[in-house]
Amino acid sequence: MTDSLDNKVPSDSSKILRNAGRKLFISIAGNIGSGKSSLTRLLSTHFGWIPFYESVDDNPYLRDFYSDMKRWSFHLQVYFLSNRFINHKKIVEMSESVVQDRSIYEDVEIFARNLHEMGNMDTRDYDNYRELFSIMVDYLKPPDLLVYLRANTDTLLRQIKLRGRSYEQGISQDYLERLNASYESWVAKYKIGEVLIIESDDLDFVNNRDHLSEIISRVGEALAPGDAQQMPRQDKGASRRNGANG
Repeated sequence: MTDSLDNKVPSDSSKILRNAGRKLFISIAGNIGSGKSSLTRLLSTHFGWIPFYESVDDNPYLRDFYSDMKRWSFHLQVYFLSNRFINHKKIVEMSESVVQDRSIYEDVEIFARNLHEMGNMDTRDYDNYRELFSIMVDYLKPPDLLVYLRANTDTLLRQIKLRGRSYEQGISQDYLERLNASYESWVAKYKIGEVLIIESDDLDFVNNRDHLSEIISRVGEALAPGDAQQMPRQDKGASRRNGANG
């Protein structure tokens, strides 16, 4: 998806959130190419939340990782874990509301797990990595809302091609399918906060105002005080339908 649409979309629930007087922490989860960064930017602009983006352009391991996953998987995952822990700690300590591009939980539950299962991270490194992760997350408050952008591999491959990062063009459909399976398993078991599932294959929330308005309304409903806040997870409405870990 290309970034183009001004997202000043009216929403009763967004007005409620702007006047709620409480800090909110939202994390956008999803596979490589699902549109997390774009949605982070759009929600940040609409709600006035501070955005935290995934470290991609300044990542010292990403290109090496895609050329040799087995050699660089542990280095890359430790870098992501460290970077995301620092950002998560900042988010928790801030008084302003925040929207985050990918959560720290995805590093271990999706990407490191798959690299280990594929034989690209040995058991000793993987066990050490998981132990480090478990120590870190004990100190962190989870997001108030996890927004999961669900997309099939055809959508992911199309959007990876469109954004044009040269080192991502060799990502296989099989790899994305493995990651998608891990996401589905993780989201189904996610119990530390609210979850909003967005079926994104038929949505173009960057360029279509109605699609964006629908997502904004769903996010607002999931976060608004009262009955909506008690809903354990929402996977409808936006279900009409938008790297390494992107």
